[in-house]
Amino acid sequence: LAALFLVALSITSCTQKKFHVSGTISDAKDSLLYFENMGLNGPVTVDSVKLGADGSFSFDAKAPDNPEFYRLRIDRQLINVAIDSTEDVKIKASYPTMSYKYDVQGSEECAKIKELALMQMNLQTQLNAIANNPNIPYDQEGPQMQAVLNNYKTKVKTDYIFKAPMKAYSYFALFQTVVIGGRPVNIFDAHSSKADVQVYAAVATSWDTYYPKSERGENLHNIAIAGMRDQRIVQAQQAQGVPADKVSTSGIIDIALPNREGAVQKLSSLKGKVVLLDFHIYASKNSTQRIMWLRDLYNKYHAQGLEIYQVSLDPDEHFWKEQVAALPWVCVRDE
Repeated sequence: LAALFLVALSITSCTQKKFHVSGTISDAKDSLLYFENMGLNGPVTVDSVKLGADGSFSFDAKAPDNPEFYRLRIDRQLINVAIDSTEDVKIKASYPTMSYKYDVQGSEECAKIKELALMQMNLQTQLNAIANNPNIPYDQEGPQMQAVLNNYKTKVKTDYIFKAPMKAYSYFALFQTVVIGGRPVNIFDAHSSKADVQVYAAVATSWDTYYPKSERGENLHNIAIAGMRDQRIVQAQQAQGVPADKVSTSGIIDIALPNREGAVQKLSSLKGKVVLLDFHIYASKNSTQRIMWLRDLYNKYHAQGLEIYQVSLDPDEHFWKEQVAALPWVCVRDE
């Protein structure tokens, strides 16, 4: 029986899917390298190793069901790692410059996170330069910092988040921070910016679609809802009455407009479906709340034949494409 148990245990161990993170960190002999899981409740040590003269290390752990975040750490020097499944990530670095000078292979997610981390460091340098510049008047310091932050956020939204909101690096970007006035500040702040709430909502919608019921997806959803509450945009839009003599019935008006890819999408192409036709202004006060409601309806009834044909009335095409990047239903625009 003992032998059979050992065989069964061996088979289970061999078939369990794992990911691997290995490599070298030179000039760190006798340093303790930690491999930590960056959970929602803070870092938890998965493993650690005392580095030898060659600086080699190798960690492995059970592959997560949804994207998860880890980090390599020596003292305060960090390398962030994103794991989606059974990646074999290889990292080469040197101490004490490992946080910003390292090479990563085997994971596009980790490569993108490295780009974001370097951009974040450059942003911090710019903010420090403004704060320490004696030629900048005190009343101009805040506006100049905000302008730099806005430029950063625009680049991150355009080049990373809205291009692939379902990716781990898009989630990572939402929680980057900088230090201003001696305290950490969220770059994207759902509690003080309507535009930032929309970014959180976009990633939350995508994660709900790709990783349903994941803990991190629920976290994004809750942050978006809390942000809407804090900005007082959770109040329902009041229905506006339409005079009876202005109401008439007719057959379908076959709306045919370009979608986000530029292809013409006809309303009649959804014949046979239950279609919710929604005319929308994404720049309106309660847009994010409305999108979250539509997302819930779509997720609940899409399998039963519900489709949403949403016509945008926003004049800015670039803004519109940003807002609909993560929406799974038909989005068209009439300028």
